[in-house]
Amino acid sequence: MELVFRARRAVTAAGGGSFDVSVDGGRVTAVAPYGELTGDRVLELGDDEVLLPGLVDTHVHVNDPGRSEWEGFETATRAAAAGGITTIVDMPLNSLPPTVDVAALDVKRKTAAGRAHVDVGFWGGAIPGNGGELRVLHEAGVFGFKCFLLHSGVDEFPPLGTEELEADLRILRDLGAMMIVHAEDSDTIEQAPQPHGGHYADFLGSRPREAENVAIARVIELARRTGARVHILHLSSSDALAMIGAARRDGVALTVETCPHYLTFSAEEIADGATQFKCCPPIRESRNRELLWQGLADGTIDCVVSDHSPCTPELKRFDIGDFGEAWGGIASLQVGLPAVWTGARERGFSLGDVVKWMAERPAAQVGLEHKGRIEIGADADFCVFAPEEEFVVDVANLRHRNPVSAYHGRSLTGVVRSTWLRGREVTGEPHGKLLVRGGVW
Repeated sequence: MELVFRARRAVTAAGGGSFDVSVDGGRVTAVAPYGELTGDRVLELGDDEVLLPGLVDTHVHVNDPGRSEWEGFETATRAAAAGGITTIVDMPLNSLPPTVDVAALDVKRKTAAGRAHVDVGFWGGAIPGNGGELRVLHEAGVFGFKCFLLHSGVDEFPPLGTEELEADLRILRDLGAMMIVHAEDSDTIEQAPQPHGGHYADFLGSRPREAENVAIARVIELARRTGARVHILHLSSSDALAMIGAARRDGVALTVETCPHYLTFSAEEIADGATQFKCCPPIRESRNRELLWQGLADGTIDCVVSDHSPCTPELKRFDIGDFGEAWGGIASLQVGLPAVWTGARERGFSLGDVVKWMAERPAAQVGLEHKGRIEIGADADFCVFAPEEEFVVDVANLRHRNPVSAYHGRSLTGVVRSTWLRGREVTGEPHGKLLVRGGVW
């Protein structure tokens, strides 16, 4: 065996405990009681460290090519590795061209090739008029398709109307593919007060919970009618939890994610002009946040992913502090694990729960059978984590492209000491692979 990880604390597919984990050829070859295995190299973890599976983040905007000044594959994947993430799936918009046909997917892959520090997969996009491209993109290996129900923020990725969404869902049902949905209702938002100025309360009022609730109800009905598999992105409205739970009990093929920022921050604490906190849907009140945690506890919410959506500092409009003018998105790839762990431990959850939300379930959602778990045959993707060590987030130490983050200055608990991809530490030269459904590109 090439390498043995010896950990007094580890979270494996069989649960937590003291384990030796052996690696050969980039895969896990054995999981045994602590101290039983030997190998060419034995890495003994410190008493304050825990061996976790590498995290899987299925919601990342890399923006490369076309808007690489916002983010790029080299910087995004380096930040992911620094946060214990070993696999990301890149969103189809904010790059130019958007990933709405195979030609654009090829451009994406050529741009990412040789620059990824972690493994990278790709979502396809569903926009008006590209229904004929969905099968071809599916056959090319994308992990599913993203759509919006309102303006996406970029004109080249327009939203689907109800009729076209239903038609696309029928195509994806027949393919066995999944539609992931930014679910906010455009009519509700158009009727709400328009965002302006530096008061966060005004921005929050412009993206009411009802916009999410109405859109999610529509998606549930279309999923029920078509039999397609759907996934609700970045849930922020706790009001929708009841209808989501009811739909699942009825057999609707529905999964749901939320994000670290919805579990960490609250509207009440966001200062005037602090546009680094702007995202869509928005961060809501503290009571809403606690209900999202309850949704994780009872299984209504499946997983936690970053929605890493960076931009240049200028686009955040710190010069005027106007929430209506600023780009919406939170950069969080590197700090998602400690942010979620900080909140989870305060509420009595375990590291095993966090692994379930941030590794096992995201991997299962997109069919990455060899990711997100420490078990025989899985990829030897690991995060060495110090769960009791505290630190203060400093944007100067974050590895995504631009030094902007809502987490700057926040005290968190849990430090990623090292990240390993297929048994090799992520340090210098990038050695991530480009993934397709069921394999490697």
